[in-house]
Amino acid sequence: MKVYGITNCNTVKKALDWLKSNNVAYEFHDFKKLGVSAEKLQEWNEKAGYEKFMNKQGLTWKQLDPAVKDSVKTSADALKLLQEKTSMIKRPVIEKDGFLFFGFDEAVYSRELK
Repeated sequence: MKVYGITNCNTVKKALDWLKSNNVAYEFHDFKKLGVSAEKLQEWNEKAGYEKFMNKQGLTWKQLDPAVKDSVKTSADALKLLQEKTSMIKRPVIEKDGFLFFGFDEAVYSRELK
């Protein structure tokens, strides 16, 4: 299982604490240190649609220049922006055996990851 996120994100911290307390093994991929490939973003887009993981509620989106926000017209535009500004990806991203989930939800984790 692979967990993508940012170490100082509170939601990621909650998810990692849950995984540890439930003895779920994982590999962590830090967006800040390692970035995210265009191929990985495209894979997520094909499986879930970028709208599912582009966080428009967060500070990074809110601080963007309105012209940049308005320039996001297609999935290609969105994925390019997400690759440049990984803080806009809803976190954490969980991948496990075809299962893909964005965010933290204890009920979903209990059902899918134990």
